[in-house]
Amino acid sequence: MLSARERAQIAQVWDLIAGHEAQFGAELLLRLFTVYPSTKVYFPHLNACQDATQLLSHGQRMLAAVGAAVQHMDHLRAALSPLADLHALVLRVDPANFPLLIQCFHVVLASHLQDEFTVEMQAAWDKFLTGVAVVLTEKYR
Repeated sequence: MLSARERAQIAQVWDLIAGHEAQFGAELLLRLFTVYPSTKVYFPHLNACQDATQLLSHGQRMLAAVGAAVQHMDHLRAALSPLADLHALVLRVDPANFPLLIQCFHVVLASHLQDEFTVEMQAAWDKFLTGVAVVLTEKYR
């Protein structure tokens, strides 16, 4: 799925994010709720304030899952199976929301990393996150 260069670019970007997962995740969620307000239905318990404890906590969990996917790029299905079960079978998240989340994640990365987030890195991350979304939606079939 990913070339060696793409893998290296994904790891390089992740190294820049590491340690800031809660902040990136909270900003990602706020952007998602702002641009796509219908997605807020899945998060009624979250306060739409960037420094809200629950928002930071959920943002941390989301980005921890992305970090796990980065660490297990060769075994995404196995690494993400519990998360796929949760979203498909318990939370019943509409899979159409995953591309929206990916789009918002790209904007967050670009706004923070600016020149460090090259076009090639964006393409690698798009390919990677699309693969993650495919794995997360497989349980819906």
